[in-house]
Amino acid sequence: MNKEQIAEILSEIGMLLELKGEVVFKARAYANAARVVEGLSEPLETIIADDRLGEIKGIGEGIQKKITELVRTGRLAYYDELKASIPPGLLEMLQIPGLGPKKIKALNDKLGITSVAELEAACKTGKVAGLAGFGEKTQANIRDGILRRRSYAEKHLISEAIPIAESLLEALRSHPDVIRCSTAGSLRRHREIIGDIDLLASSKHPEKVLDFFTRQPGVLSIIAKGETKASVLLQGGIQADLRVVSDAEFASALMYFTGSKEHNIVMRQRSIDRGLRLNEYGLFRSKTETRDRKLLAPCKTEEEIFETLGLHYIPPEMREDMGEIPLAEKGPLPRLLEWSDLKGSLHNHSTWSDGHQQPAEIARTMRELGLAYWGITDHSKASFQANGLDAGRLRQQLKEVRAINQSLADEGAEFRLLTGTEVDVLKDGKLDFPDDLLAELDVVIASIHQSFSQSEAETTKRLVGAAANPQVHILGHLTGRLLLEREPYKVNQHAVIDACAQTGTWIELNASPSRFDMDWRLWPYAKSKGVKCVINCDAHRFEHAGWLRLGAGIARKGWLTKEDVLNTLPLSKLRKELVKKRRHTASQKS
Repeated sequence: MNKEQIAEILSEIGMLLELKGEVVFKARAYANAARVVEGLSEPLETIIADDRLGEIKGIGEGIQKKITELVRTGRLAYYDELKASIPPGLLEMLQIPGLGPKKIKALNDKLGITSVAELEAACKTGKVAGLAGFGEKTQANIRDGILRRRSYAEKHLISEAIPIAESLLEALRSHPDVIRCSTAGSLRRHREIIGDIDLLASSKHPEKVLDFFTRQPGVLSIIAKGETKASVLLQGGIQADLRVVSDAEFASALMYFTGSKEHNIVMRQRSIDRGLRLNEYGLFRSKTETRDRKLLAPCKTEEEIFETLGLHYIPPEMREDMGEIPLAEKGPLPRLLEWSDLKGSLHNHSTWSDGHQQPAEIARTMRELGLAYWGITDHSKASFQANGLDAGRLRQQLKEVRAINQSLADEGAEFRLLTGTEVDVLKDGKLDFPDDLLAELDVVIASIHQSFSQSEAETTKRLVGAAANPQVHILGHLTGRLLLEREPYKVNQHAVIDACAQTGTWIELNASPSRFDMDWRLWPYAKSKGVKCVINCDAHRFEHAGWLRLGAGIARKGWLTKEDVLNTLPLSKLRKELVKKRRHTASQKS
């Protein structure tokens, strides 16, 4: 087990102890130990082998033994027994937004609630509101959380689906009877939330391909299987559908099953207007939709179908019937952003707040990944739940980052860390740090992390005010949404975009798969106003650097090009833009 996995188990133990009603300091000790383990700069195996675990502050003797057991065996009997001692329904309730261990224990102790169903019934009868520390508002929030969780039950984040789909495609490509294969549906269009994984393959022997598909590792059960299509349930609860067609039909089937439905309707009408029929089987001269009629042309690729219908190629991400077809009629579409265009991320966290790696580790890893820069923008003090920094700690961090950059320069490396903060926009619209401190930083991201219940006008005013501050470069995760978990707060995004256009402030496309905020549907408007995008990982772990790829896919859905995204710039040009932005906002304010 690596240190991240062990830290996760320690954190969960603390939560389970709290759920059981153990003394607070005991639960807190595990949470503290988890943070200490996450912040270690060397492998736990080495520390244990050298008998140095007891020297680390924050890890007591009892927890030392448990960490050692996890490292040496990969299991922890204490953890297994603790988890088994708690009713499964209580663990399930932890997945409801806004319900923590303390509240769940109170519900169990005072009302005997042991499941989500019982909790929902108690909310309907008003029993939850009557408990001390709850009230009508909390009861309503719990009911809303249960309903949202139920409505999201069959939905999945694209980040969950992509690695599964790529593994299945890799397997299909290895099969001798598969000619071509691809993803389709919402996954190929890079929608942020998907229902299932759609795959398409061409073959002369579909039965062999479908048999192979249904026997893949990770298949829990076969939902349906016919002559040309099979549906399976995979580990993690995602359904995958594979359709097998002839290679002559592959291009038209790929276009049809990629969608979207609205895009397909316009494309079909376009073919009808030309005396043709377009369906999943091909492009036909006949006005009757049947496979038996003569094909207009054996289009081998989607590009050929678009060309036959008088259009330039439309990338899958853009096929949402949002004006892409008229645009493709006029001429070739602009080259959309590629994830390899991105040089780094400006919004990321370290162990100074709620990240899992130290700045020196981050610099080493991101440099090895071939990136040019990486922002260290930890939370400000108002985000106390994320161990936010006060002014003193931030200045200490500045010294550390500058020392790291000096070491990099001495080595002749071009990579650099950027100093910064994700400063809270407070309830009254003020920023959590004074302007003179913000002025010392390379990059400043202003975000809302509190007072989500304000009116649309109040929240909009907060963000517009932040955009007007000359020290602020970027507005972070504009609506605060957490996909499949938390609805966005009320904000007039068009008004905020207009304010950013006036002040020259940039807007973040937060590439965390649970955010993708600002939403892709707003980027064409922002682009029309001249507002620049910054695709940020909001990384808390090394592996989150991979979210640059996901963010680029969402940017493509928003029709963004390399020129629209500032972190495609090399370091020297980015630094100039950071300085230029502050001057522009200051001139607008004066």
